[in-house]
Amino acid sequence: MSALSRRNVLATAGSFTLATVLGRPGDAAMGPDDKYDLVIKGGDVLDPSQSLRGKRDIGIRYGLIEALEADIPAARALRLLDATGRLVTPGLVDLHTHVFPYGSAIGIPADELVPYTCTTTCVSAGDAGANNFAAFRRHISAQTRTRLYAFVHISNVGLTPFPVSELPTIEFADVDACAKTVAVNSDIAIGVKVRMSENIIGKLGLEPLKRSIAACEKAGTGAKVMVHIGGVETRELMVQILDTLRPGDILTHAYTGLPNLSGAFTNIVQDGRLIPAALSAKKRGVIFDVAHGGGSFDYTVAEIAIPQGCPPDTISSDIHVVSANTPGMPYLMWVMSKFLGLGFTLDQVVAMATVNPAKVINRLPKLGTLQPGAPGDVAIMELVEGPVSFVDTRNNQREGRAYLKPVETVTGGVPFGRPYNLPFSVR
Repeated sequence: MSALSRRNVLATAGSFTLATVLGRPGDAAMGPDDKYDLVIKGGDVLDPSQSLRGKRDIGIRYGLIEALEADIPAARALRLLDATGRLVTPGLVDLHTHVFPYGSAIGIPADELVPYTCTTTCVSAGDAGANNFAAFRRHISAQTRTRLYAFVHISNVGLTPFPVSELPTIEFADVDACAKTVAVNSDIAIGVKVRMSENIIGKLGLEPLKRSIAACEKAGTGAKVMVHIGGVETRELMVQILDTLRPGDILTHAYTGLPNLSGAFTNIVQDGRLIPAALSAKKRGVIFDVAHGGGSFDYTVAEIAIPQGCPPDTISSDIHVVSANTPGMPYLMWVMSKFLGLGFTLDQVVAMATVNPAKVINRLPKLGTLQPGAPGDVAIMELVEGPVSFVDTRNNQREGRAYLKPVETVTGGVPFGRPYNLPFSVR
């Protein structure tokens, strides 16, 4: 390049990107007679990213949050959503989902989940590997209103063989192919997923995790590893997994109670106590993610691990076509409600499904917040107070005093459902 150096081009591009994240290109400020495309009025706003709780109106224009004020006159709204008596939060961010229908054996369409979950962002937890990630990008992510990100599976084939193991041999874990996939798709690829259960990796030991970390480092994007546990082969291997994880890596299914193939309990709680390696990992900055699923959340594990120093950083669902039909009902808001029952405050629970996962996927200040300039992703829900029963994935039942019920979801300033926008959308 001659007159304009590559460095200058990148600097200019970076400035434009920052402008589009924090505000509209060209700073298209509203005039006194301009109207908001959408006003969400009268809601009880809870935004942990701003330590905000109170009655606020939200004005959205051009797909972004324009204003968060005590009162926005209804006359300034092209469309009004009445949220009186409702809880209003940033759109929920689900860190562990399976949303690759037609490409992964267990994938479910993300947009079909919205009426039950208020999720505006879903992260695919290893549905696709190097061999089929382009299909996820071109045919699913590009066609879905819900914002989608993904962990690339260390196995080339992703979860296409489910329920058969995706790692029948270590050759399926191709470091170079995985690293290239993460790097080329770094706008949506968060990192690498690996499942370390005995029924998945057999006698491969620590090698799949080592290869996953190597792929992350080779990609050069700051990629993170998401490690699935539950029925790890041996107690020794569980310790090795915890000791190998880097700060910022994610331990998903953190409170699983699944035994290994011989019936032994080899997860983070053993013999009624949290194992020291789990506490060390937590203190080192490893992210503890719930990922309830159809078989991966055990109250008896959580009730030991949490008070002994390992509370969750993020609440996620592990929703897919199998888990969605199980008695534990791992829809994100129902999982959040279980943690209300475990003694966490509403602020803490909402943070673990908004700002916290947004940080994990490096999407702050863009997602998980209602700050002006952020995308107009909003969840409207009801806090239903009264006796409620919950069950985990091992048939342990607990009683609660409240649960969260979805009411309405707005993504990019466009509400899901009727009445429909005209035009429906400009993106």
